[in-house]
Amino acid sequence: MKIKFILPALKEAESPFWRPIKYSLFPPLGLATLAAYISPEDEAVIVDQHVERLSLDDEPDLVVIQVYITNAYRAYKIADHYRSRGVYVILGGLHVTSLPEEAAAHADSIFLGPGEDTFPQFLRDFRTNRKSVRRRYVSTVRTLQGIPPVRRDLIKRRLYLVPNSIVVSRGCPFHCDFCYKDAFFEGGRSFYTQQVDDALAEIDRLPGRHLYFLDDHLLGHQPFAHSLFEGMKGMDRVFQGAATVDSILRGDLIEHAAAAGLRSVFIGFETLDSHNLKQSNKKQNLGRSYDQAIARLNDLGIMINGSFVFGLDSDTKDVFKKTVDWAIERGITTSTYHILTPYPGTKLFLDLEKEGRVLTRNWDRYDTRNVVYKTKGLTAEELKTGYDWSYQEFYKLEVHCQGKSATRHPEAHGKAFHVCRWLEEIRTPLEFPDQSQRT
Repeated sequence: MKIKFILPALKEAESPFWRPIKYSLFPPLGLATLAAYISPEDEAVIVDQHVERLSLDDEPDLVVIQVYITNAYRAYKIADHYRSRGVYVILGGLHVTSLPEEAAAHADSIFLGPGEDTFPQFLRDFRTNRKSVRRRYVSTVRTLQGIPPVRRDLIKRRLYLVPNSIVVSRGCPFHCDFCYKDAFFEGGRSFYTQQVDDALAEIDRLPGRHLYFLDDHLLGHQPFAHSLFEGMKGMDRVFQGAATVDSILRGDLIEHAAAAGLRSVFIGFETLDSHNLKQSNKKQNLGRSYDQAIARLNDLGIMINGSFVFGLDSDTKDVFKKTVDWAIERGITTSTYHILTPYPGTKLFLDLEKEGRVLTRNWDRYDTRNVVYKTKGLTAEELKTGYDWSYQEFYKLEVHCQGKSATRHPEAHGKAFHVCRWLEEIRTPLEFPDQSQRT
């Protein structure tokens, strides 16, 4: 059987500014995980439209498409095309789970939630009796025990900046109102991990030294994380991952992570305002000292990628300067900014919809760079302008790479210098795929 797994390009990936780096970072591990369940006799290919041209001239037996909110329209067009040629098409992913009725109009079968239990069932149905294939498969069994190794042989490593990405858990133990993942894991456990030995075996299969854990919360299950880091000691790996302020301050887990090779951590600070934290149900940040967490990471030599959200109801015009100044003064290595976005299926979306504050259902605009809801403390124009300004101000070359931060923000200068030096070192050897080969 010929099976084609497709990740359509996100709408925002069309930008020539973002596309060469951000959308060439990681391979589609979700599709490679599903591909592990197919038969050895099957002929399979994974096509990631972010890094290669997607040909639509073929007629495989099965097409599997992963759908996110800002690739939804493109995914539907691809699905409609293949269905018109008699190809069986299945859709799954975050957007499909959030809006199943919308997605079902473009698929022969849809998948809601994680696919580790449902995709093998579908394959059995599809091979034995197509009449028994369901229109909808819903995940109910949440476990990573016994899952087969990811089909990394189907990943075109040379096309990615970080081919050694890995996921050893699913979901997150917390439930922030704006988080897209809650709807995806509805109806079962929303956070669970691999067996430690399986995770270590997956790490051992990866070549090279550098790893990037894409887990939503690598430190979210402390016994698992502790055992994982103990097992990684002596493997001579360096890695990045995501954690919360609370997990960094609790116990000595972060020290074990550093000893195992953690060198950079993504933290969702989100906001400096406690009212906004309460509004967002960001309980894990309430009453926790951001400064203590930052100091602890600095002492361990771990770089920080801070994530911030603008547009929460308590935000006013000064939120942008306050946030950027706060991050620079504390030596945050990199910052990621987002305009508050009410993804379908989240509590935030339901609340704003009840209040009549959702302005558009054009999913292409749900990229955290556009204002899609009625704001309160800021006008839509102020929010967009402030968001753009924040990126420009934080990443000013004269502040971070020409040494001027040494006088304005002496603590930040050292880290900024090393980051800029690293960027200079990797700039020359990087070879990006030919832009003419992208669609």
